[in-house]
Amino acid sequence: MKYEDWQKSVPDDLKQDALWQFNIYPKTVFLYDLLWEDCERLMKDVRGKAISAQIIRSAGSISANIEEGFGRGFGADFAYFLRVALGSARETRGWYYRARRLLSAEVLQHRFQLLDEIIAVLVKASAYQKRTSKKK
Repeated sequence: MKYEDWQKSVPDDLKQDALWQFNIYPKTVFLYDLLWEDCERLMKDVRGKAISAQIIRSAGSISANIEEGFGRGFGADFAYFLRVALGSARETRGWYYRARRLLSAEVLQHRFQLLDEIIAVLVKASAYQKRTSKKK
């Protein structure tokens, strides 16, 4: 599924929330939706079942921590939750690597690219929030 096509399926109520304007947040939700499909493949193998439990938790944590941090306002609190989301994104990338024998190379490449983008933005955004909170 392409990101642009997926966005069309997202309810307008969600897209109108200010959080949706934080450019990486929608991509973390997209990743989680993709993961549902990936877990269907993983669940067919006993080893993949163990990975599914971990990767669902870590990928869900990315968007959940952005949501919680955004709800607390900007600055140090938001920076903290962005760092937690960053850790979860890196963990998710690790679980995808561990699943490499059960998912296609094309799926893995797409997920790694998406996670690399998410990680890069979270690194910058958390540093920015931390810097701006010190200026106050």
